[in-house]
Amino acid sequence: MARGRRAGAAGRSTPVRSMVVWCPDWPVVAMARAEGVAEDAVLAADEFLAVIEKGLVYACSAAARADGVRRGLRIREAQARSPRLRVFELDTAVVNRAFEPVIMALEELSPGVQVVRPGTCALRARGPARFYGDEEGAAVAFLARLAEIGVTDARIGIADGLFAADHAARLPGRELVRIVPPGGSGDFLAPLPVGFLGGLEGADELIPLLGRLGIHSLGEFARLPLEDVQSRFGDDGARAHLKASGRDGQPVVPRIPPEVRESVSEFEPPLDRIDQVTFGIRAAADLFVQRLSESRLVCTGIRVELTSERGQVRERSWLHPRWFSSSDVVDRVRWQLQGGDAIETALESGISRVRVIAEAVDASAKHETGLWGSGSEERVHHGMARLQSMVGHEGVLTATIGGGRAPGERIRFAPWGDRVEASGAGAPWPGSLPPPLPSTVFEQPRVVQVATAEGEPVEVSARGELSAAPALFSETGALHDLRPLSAWAGPWPTEERWWDATAHRRVDRFQVVDDCGGAWLLALENHRWRAEARYD
Repeated sequence: MARGRRAGAAGRSTPVRSMVVWCPDWPVVAMARAEGVAEDAVLAADEFLAVIEKGLVYACSAAARADGVRRGLRIREAQARSPRLRVFELDTAVVNRAFEPVIMALEELSPGVQVVRPGTCALRARGPARFYGDEEGAAVAFLARLAEIGVTDARIGIADGLFAADHAARLPGRELVRIVPPGGSGDFLAPLPVGFLGGLEGADELIPLLGRLGIHSLGEFARLPLEDVQSRFGDDGARAHLKASGRDGQPVVPRIPPEVRESVSEFEPPLDRIDQVTFGIRAAADLFVQRLSESRLVCTGIRVELTSERGQVRERSWLHPRWFSSSDVVDRVRWQLQGGDAIETALESGISRVRVIAEAVDASAKHETGLWGSGSEERVHHGMARLQSMVGHEGVLTATIGGGRAPGERIRFAPWGDRVEASGAGAPWPGSLPPPLPSTVFEQPRVVQVATAEGEPVEVSARGELSAAPALFSETGALHDLRPLSAWAGPWPTEERWWDATAHRRVDRFQVVDDCGGAWLLALENHRWRAEARYD
């Protein structure tokens, strides 16, 4: 009984007639397109290309394969085999985004498309075959539609089960459509080597073990009793056995297309004043937020697309620290029209279309008002949003710590509600000030004076040597205000952009404590002393 339950768990069921659409070398094609390489050259085997992930070859072009480049090779070995090889770092977002038009084209002809991986889609064959007359007619219709969008090298395999259909599409040959007759998947797979099980769960251990047992083809593996495979190799081995024997019961699981939540306002004739455009979209913004609310959602990020009467499109993404109300949506459209100028009312050309798209949504339950009303954080958000609506988008700023050597260089500002980019915060920044950092950073460094015991200015040589020990300090920069120093440390020299004669900068920083106990961060640059910050 236990063995029967385990066999059932391995997926023993009737195979579903499946269709797999495969676009060869899709990661290479997508990355080459993003890098400006002609797609025709890639398909014509004129370009020696490879896509790299973590230092290993992830995919390569046909020309590179002809030179001996294979998936899994290290970069150096691949370049040794193909000296003309050009490599691109894998960007999964670019590859996935480039495949979206292919998916949409297939969904226009038949719903229920499953994305197996970028470059490979699967469908149930029954529906398209009945609509187009037979399986071959459906495959030809799909290839014709893909050719219309520029995908001319796609291949289609049709068989019982996803595993057999996938390999029917991928087997080399001139056939663009390969159809395995119903019930013939086992015979089709039998001569294929067991290495074709690669990619399945547990296959990395199973394939070498089968080779040591003298099993080199899928047919030899399929002739083993399923119960014996189950007891010897577990559920992973049993699932691989079912696929090798053509009894793959894995169903096609269609993707759920993302629902586009948007608001579109058309203007005829085009409007050439900002107040007219914002008034014209107010009702659409109310309906946009209301529909989200009916779906129990709130929007935390939008993209605004403005189309002028000349056909120019200006777009920008906006974030909100809480969620967008209809007035917030109208404010973002107005700010985008103003281009950062809070008093501009006229436009260079009329606006014919405003499109607002919800880029980020969240469940409204996470943003409900508390039992005793809104808290202090919600009141802050309301107050900041109200103030921002009066003084403009860039009138209310929020700060974060970024990268840099001096404390003033590490301050980053962004408009309230926008994502604050802490660029370079994790970089090493050699020569930067070590902690503890000063608590008060001056927006403009103050002019000060540091002198020796005799009242002479302190200098630092190119080798970082002091002309004399600092003994006196003037907070105002006037010589008659010099006061004794109780302690000092430094210098810490930093030499920035030494390779650029116009941007070269040499700064020597000191930490000093005056006779009143005040601690200062000082910088000496071009024989001038300045106070950059103070330790409170």
